[in-house]
Amino acid sequence: MGELEAIRAFIAVSEQRSFTAAARLLGMTPASVTRTVSALEERLGVQLLLRTTRQVALTSAGAVYAARVAPLATALTEAADETRELHGVTSGLIRISAPMSLGLKVLPSVLSQFAAMHARTRITLTLSDSFVDIVEDQYDLAIRISGPPSDKSTVWRKICKVPRMLVASPDCLLAKGTPLTPDDLSAFDCLSYSEQAREEVWELSKGQAHRSHKAHGGFGANNGDLLAQLAVNGQGIALLPRFIVEEQLRSGALVQILADWRAPDIWLTLYYPPYERLPLRVATFSDFFEVYVKETRPL
Repeated sequence: MGELEAIRAFIAVSEQRSFTAAARLLGMTPASVTRTVSALEERLGVQLLLRTTRQVALTSAGAVYAARVAPLATALTEAADETRELHGVTSGLIRISAPMSLGLKVLPSVLSQFAAMHARTRITLTLSDSFVDIVEDQYDLAIRISGPPSDKSTVWRKICKVPRMLVASPDCLLAKGTPLTPDDLSAFDCLSYSEQAREEVWELSKGQAHRSHKAHGGFGANNGDLLAQLAVNGQGIALLPRFIVEEQLRSGALVQILADWRAPDIWLTLYYPPYERLPLRVATFSDFFEVYVKETRPL
Protein backbone atom coordinates (compact mmCIF):
# COMPACT_ATOMS: atom_id res chain seq x y z
CA MET A 1 0.00 0.00 0.00
CA GLY A 2 1.29 3.49 -0.90
CA GLU A 3 2.31 6.10 1.63
CA LEU A 4 -0.75 8.28 1.00
CA GLU A 5 -3.07 5.33 1.67
CA ALA A 6 -1.08 4.53 4.81
CA ILE A 7 -1.43 8.13 5.99
CA ARG A 8 -5.18 8.01 5.37
CA ALA A 9 -5.43 4.82 7.42
CA PHE A 10 -3.42 6.39 10.25
CA ILE A 11 -5.57 9.56 10.23
CA ALA A 12 -8.75 7.48 10.30
CA VAL A 13 -7.53 5.47 13.29
CA SER A 14 -6.42 8.60 15.15
CA GLU A 15 -9.80 10.27 14.57
CA GLN A 16 -11.93 7.21 15.31
CA ARG A 17 -9.76 6.03 18.23
CA SER A 18 -10.34 2.52 16.96
CA PHE A 19 -8.88 0.25 14.28
CA THR A 20 -12.28 -1.41 13.82
CA ALA A 21 -14.13 1.87 13.34
CA ALA A 22 -11.43 3.14 10.99
CA ALA A 23 -11.65 -0.06 8.95
CA ARG A 24 -15.41 0.33 8.66
CA LEU A 25 -14.98 3.91 7.48
CA LEU A 26 -12.29 3.01 4.94
CA GLY A 27 -13.92 -0.18 3.68
CA MET A 28 -10.98 -2.31 4.86
CA THR A 29 -10.55 -5.12 7.36
CA PRO A 30 -9.26 -4.24 10.86
CA ALA A 31 -6.27 -6.52 10.30
CA SER A 32 -5.37 -4.69 7.09
CA VAL A 33 -5.58 -1.29 8.80
CA THR A 34 -3.41 -2.55 11.66
CA ARG A 35 -0.76 -3.84 9.25
CA THR A 36 -0.81 -0.63 7.24
CA VAL A 37 -0.32 1.63 10.26
CA SER A 38 2.36 -0.65 11.70
CA ALA A 39 4.24 -0.50 8.38
CA LEU A 40 4.02 3.31 8.44
CA GLU A 41 5.43 3.40 11.98
CA GLU A 42 8.25 1.09 10.89
CA ARG A 43 9.13 3.34 7.93
CA LEU A 44 9.13 6.43 10.14
CA GLY A 45 10.99 4.70 12.97
CA VAL A 46 8.61 6.07 15.65
CA GLN A 47 5.50 4.86 17.41
CA LEU A 48 2.49 6.89 16.37
CA LEU A 49 -0.26 5.17 18.36
CA LEU A 50 -0.69 3.70 21.81
CA ARG A 51 -2.81 0.54 21.68
CA THR A 52 -4.73 -0.67 24.70
CA THR A 53 -7.57 -3.16 25.06
CA ARG A 54 -10.04 -0.28 25.40
CA GLN A 55 -8.91 2.41 22.99
CA VAL A 56 -6.24 3.78 20.69
CA ALA A 57 -4.52 7.08 21.44
CA LEU A 58 -1.88 9.21 19.75
CA THR A 59 1.65 9.33 21.10
CA SER A 60 3.27 12.76 21.24
CA ALA A 61 5.09 11.94 18.00
CA GLY A 62 1.82 10.74 16.50
CA ALA A 63 0.07 13.98 17.43
CA VAL A 64 2.75 16.05 15.73
CA TYR A 65 2.70 13.84 12.64
CA ALA A 66 -1.12 13.88 12.43
CA ALA A 67 -1.21 17.68 12.65
CA ARG A 68 1.20 17.94 9.72
CA VAL A 69 -0.16 15.24 7.40
CA ALA A 70 -3.94 15.50 7.94
CA PRO A 71 -4.31 18.72 5.88
CA LEU A 72 -2.08 17.21 3.19
CA ALA A 73 -4.14 14.02 2.97
CA THR A 74 -7.38 16.00 2.84
CA ALA A 75 -6.07 18.31 0.13
CA LEU A 76 -4.83 15.42 -2.01
CA THR A 77 -8.14 13.59 -1.68
CA GLU A 78 -10.07 16.72 -2.62
CA ALA A 79 -7.76 17.37 -5.57
CA ALA A 80 -8.29 13.83 -6.86
CA ASP A 81 -12.06 14.11 -6.46
CA GLU A 82 -12.17 17.50 -8.16
CA THR A 83 -10.09 16.24 -11.08
CA ARG A 84 -12.43 13.30 -11.58
CA GLU A 85 -15.47 15.55 -11.26
CA LEU A 86 -14.14 17.82 -14.01
CA HIS A 87 -14.30 14.78 -16.28
CA GLY A 88 -17.73 13.68 -15.03
CA VAL A 89 -16.42 10.73 -12.98
CA THR A 90 -18.10 10.23 -9.60
CA SER A 91 -15.89 8.83 -6.87
CA GLY A 92 -15.20 9.06 -3.17
CA LEU A 93 -17.28 8.52 -0.05
CA ILE A 94 -20.85 9.68 0.58
CA ARG A 95 -21.98 9.63 4.22
CA ILE A 96 -25.78 9.46 4.41
CA SER A 97 -28.28 9.56 7.27
CA ALA A 98 -31.77 8.15 6.61
CA PRO A 99 -34.90 7.08 8.54
CA MET A 100 -34.98 3.46 9.69
CA SER A 101 -38.14 2.41 7.82
CA LEU A 102 -37.14 4.04 4.54
CA GLY A 103 -33.67 2.57 4.86
CA LEU A 104 -34.95 -0.96 5.30
CA LYS A 105 -37.78 -0.86 2.75
CA VAL A 106 -36.50 1.38 -0.05
CA LEU A 107 -32.77 2.00 0.11
CA PRO A 108 -31.37 -1.54 -0.47
CA SER A 109 -32.51 -1.48 -4.10
CA VAL A 110 -31.42 2.14 -4.54
CA LEU A 111 -27.93 1.44 -3.22
CA SER A 112 -27.44 -1.74 -5.23
CA GLN A 113 -28.49 -0.12 -8.49
CA PHE A 114 -26.43 3.00 -7.80
CA ALA A 115 -23.34 0.88 -7.04
CA ALA A 116 -23.72 -0.97 -10.35
CA MET A 117 -23.55 2.35 -12.21
CA HIS A 118 -20.99 4.18 -10.04
CA ALA A 119 -18.48 1.62 -8.84
CA ARG A 120 -15.92 4.20 -7.68
CA THR A 121 -18.34 5.81 -5.22
CA ARG A 122 -18.67 4.39 -1.71
CA ILE A 123 -21.64 4.96 0.58
CA THR A 124 -21.86 4.61 4.34
CA LEU A 125 -25.38 4.74 5.72
CA THR A 126 -26.63 5.50 9.23
CA LEU A 127 -30.26 4.69 9.95
CA SER A 128 -32.01 6.78 12.59
CA ASP A 129 -35.50 8.23 12.98
CA SER A 130 -34.07 11.21 14.84
CA PHE A 131 -32.89 14.36 13.13
CA VAL A 132 -29.11 14.63 12.91
CA ASP A 133 -26.85 17.66 12.78
CA ILE A 134 -25.39 17.02 9.34
CA VAL A 135 -22.71 19.67 9.80
CA GLU A 136 -21.59 18.60 13.27
CA ASP A 137 -21.82 14.88 12.44
CA GLN A 138 -20.15 15.39 9.04
CA TYR A 139 -22.84 13.87 6.82
CA ASP A 140 -22.87 14.67 3.11
CA LEU A 141 -26.61 14.11 2.86
CA ALA A 142 -29.58 13.42 5.13
CA ILE A 143 -32.80 11.88 3.88
CA ARG A 144 -35.82 12.81 5.94
CA ILE A 145 -39.59 12.31 5.98
CA SER A 146 -41.09 15.25 7.82
CA GLY A 147 -42.75 18.61 7.60
CA PRO A 148 -40.84 21.70 6.40
CA PRO A 149 -37.34 22.00 7.91
CA SER A 150 -36.66 24.44 10.71
CA ASP A 151 -32.85 24.42 10.40
CA LYS A 152 -32.04 27.41 8.21
CA SER A 153 -28.33 26.54 7.98
CA THR A 154 -28.95 23.55 5.72
CA VAL A 155 -29.90 23.31 2.07
CA TRP A 156 -32.96 21.17 1.38
CA ARG A 157 -34.65 19.68 -1.66
CA LYS A 158 -38.21 18.36 -1.72
CA ILE A 159 -38.60 15.05 -3.54
CA CYS A 160 -42.26 14.09 -3.16
CA LYS A 161 -45.20 13.99 -0.78
CA VAL A 162 -45.45 10.95 1.50
CA PRO A 163 -49.12 9.95 1.94
CA ARG A 164 -50.22 8.88 5.42
CA MET A 165 -53.25 6.90 6.48
CA LEU A 166 -55.01 5.69 9.59
CA VAL A 167 -54.83 1.91 9.91
CA ALA A 168 -56.03 -0.78 12.32
CA SER A 169 -56.25 -4.55 12.39
CA PRO A 170 -59.55 -6.28 11.54
CA ASP A 171 -59.61 -7.79 15.05
CA CYS A 172 -59.31 -4.34 16.64
CA LEU A 173 -62.25 -3.08 14.59
CA LEU A 174 -64.26 -6.23 15.21
CA ALA A 175 -63.94 -5.71 18.96
CA LYS A 176 -64.84 -2.01 19.02
CA GLY A 177 -66.49 -1.25 15.69
CA THR A 178 -65.22 0.90 12.83
CA PRO A 179 -64.84 4.64 13.55
CA LEU A 180 -66.93 6.75 11.21
CA THR A 181 -65.62 10.18 12.29
CA PRO A 182 -62.47 11.39 14.08
CA ASP A 183 -64.57 11.88 17.21
CA ASP A 184 -65.01 8.09 17.34
CA LEU A 185 -61.24 7.65 17.81
CA SER A 186 -61.60 8.46 21.51
CA ALA A 187 -63.00 4.95 22.03
CA PHE A 188 -59.77 3.37 20.76
CA ASP A 189 -56.17 3.07 21.86
CA CYS A 190 -54.09 5.12 19.43
CA LEU A 191 -50.45 4.45 18.73
CA SER A 192 -48.44 7.64 18.98
CA TYR A 193 -45.37 8.41 16.86
CA SER A 194 -43.03 10.70 18.75
CA GLU A 195 -39.30 11.25 19.01
CA GLN A 196 -39.54 12.60 22.56
CA ALA A 197 -41.98 10.21 24.23
CA ARG A 198 -44.84 12.68 23.88
CA GLU A 199 -48.35 11.93 22.69
CA GLU A 200 -48.84 12.70 19.03
CA VAL A 201 -51.68 15.03 17.99
CA TRP A 202 -53.42 14.00 14.79
CA GLU A 203 -54.66 16.96 12.76
CA LEU A 204 -57.30 15.63 10.36
CA SER A 205 -59.28 17.47 7.73
CA LYS A 206 -62.14 16.74 5.33
CA GLY A 207 -63.00 19.66 3.08
CA GLN A 208 -63.55 22.61 5.41
CA ALA A 209 -63.94 20.40 8.50
CA HIS A 210 -60.98 19.99 10.86
CA ARG A 211 -60.49 17.80 13.91
CA SER A 212 -57.60 17.36 16.36
CA HIS A 213 -57.16 14.11 18.22
CA LYS A 214 -54.53 13.34 20.83
CA ALA A 215 -53.19 9.86 20.10
CA HIS A 216 -53.57 8.46 23.59
CA GLY A 217 -53.02 4.76 24.19
CA GLY A 218 -50.85 2.12 25.72
CA PHE A 219 -47.90 2.51 23.34
CA GLY A 220 -45.82 5.19 21.68
CA ALA A 221 -42.58 4.89 19.71
CA ASN A 222 -40.29 6.76 17.36
CA ASN A 223 -40.32 4.06 14.67
CA GLY A 224 -43.10 3.46 12.17
CA ASP A 225 -42.38 -0.22 11.59
CA LEU A 226 -42.76 -0.95 15.29
CA LEU A 227 -46.06 0.94 15.42
CA ALA A 228 -47.29 -0.92 12.33
CA GLN A 229 -46.56 -4.27 13.96
CA LEU A 230 -48.32 -3.18 17.16
CA ALA A 231 -51.32 -2.24 15.05
CA VAL A 232 -51.23 -5.68 13.38
CA ASN A 233 -51.22 -7.20 16.87
CA GLY A 234 -54.46 -5.36 17.64
CA GLN A 235 -52.95 -2.80 20.03
CA GLY A 236 -54.65 0.19 18.46
CA ILE A 237 -54.95 2.60 15.54
CA ALA A 238 -51.87 4.16 13.95
CA LEU A 239 -51.29 7.06 11.55
CA LEU A 240 -48.44 5.98 9.30
CA PRO A 241 -46.92 6.58 5.85
CA ARG A 242 -48.43 4.32 3.22
CA PHE A 243 -45.07 2.78 2.20
CA ILE A 244 -44.61 1.41 5.74
CA VAL A 245 -47.94 -0.44 5.83
CA GLU A 246 -48.49 -1.34 2.15
CA GLU A 247 -47.57 -5.00 2.65
CA GLN A 248 -49.92 -5.37 5.63
CA LEU A 249 -52.70 -3.67 3.66
CA ARG A 250 -52.24 -6.07 0.75
CA SER A 251 -52.29 -9.09 3.06
CA GLY A 252 -55.31 -7.85 5.01
CA ALA A 253 -53.41 -7.68 8.31
CA LEU A 254 -54.30 -3.98 8.41
CA VAL A 255 -57.17 -1.99 6.90
CA GLN A 256 -57.48 1.72 6.28
CA ILE A 257 -60.05 3.66 8.28
CA LEU A 258 -61.45 7.18 7.90
CA ALA A 259 -60.12 7.21 4.32
CA ASP A 260 -61.88 10.50 3.53
CA TRP A 261 -60.04 12.36 6.32
CA ARG A 262 -56.50 13.61 5.54
CA ALA A 263 -53.51 14.34 7.73
CA PRO A 264 -51.21 17.28 6.84
CA ASP A 265 -48.68 16.59 4.10
CA ILE A 266 -45.25 15.37 5.00
CA TRP A 267 -42.42 15.27 2.48
CA LEU A 268 -39.52 13.11 1.48
CA THR A 269 -36.71 15.64 1.56
CA LEU A 270 -32.96 15.71 1.03
CA TYR A 271 -30.88 17.89 3.34
CA TYR A 272 -27.33 19.02 2.63
CA PRO A 273 -24.67 20.92 4.56
CA PRO A 274 -24.25 24.51 3.33
CA TYR A 275 -22.05 23.56 0.37
CA GLU A 276 -20.79 26.35 -1.88
CA ARG A 277 -21.07 23.78 -4.65
CA LEU A 278 -22.71 20.37 -4.31
CA PRO A 279 -20.03 17.67 -4.84
CA LEU A 280 -20.62 15.69 -8.02
CA ARG A 281 -20.91 12.38 -6.16
CA VAL A 282 -23.62 13.82 -3.87
CA ALA A 283 -25.48 15.49 -6.73
CA THR A 284 -25.33 12.29 -8.78
CA PHE A 285 -26.73 10.18 -5.93
CA SER A 286 -29.44 12.76 -5.22
CA ASP A 287 -30.60 12.76 -8.84
CA PHE A 288 -30.52 8.97 -8.97
CA PHE A 289 -32.51 8.67 -5.74
CA GLU A 290 -35.16 11.16 -6.90
CA VAL A 291 -35.67 9.37 -10.23
CA TYR A 292 -35.86 5.99 -8.47
CA VAL A 293 -38.47 7.16 -5.96
CA LYS A 294 -40.64 8.94 -8.52
CA GLU A 295 -40.46 6.39 -11.33
CA THR A 296 -39.56 3.02 -9.82
CA ARG A 297 -40.76 3.01 -6.23
CA PRO A 298 -43.42 5.69 -5.66
CA LEU A 299 -44.09 6.25 -1.97
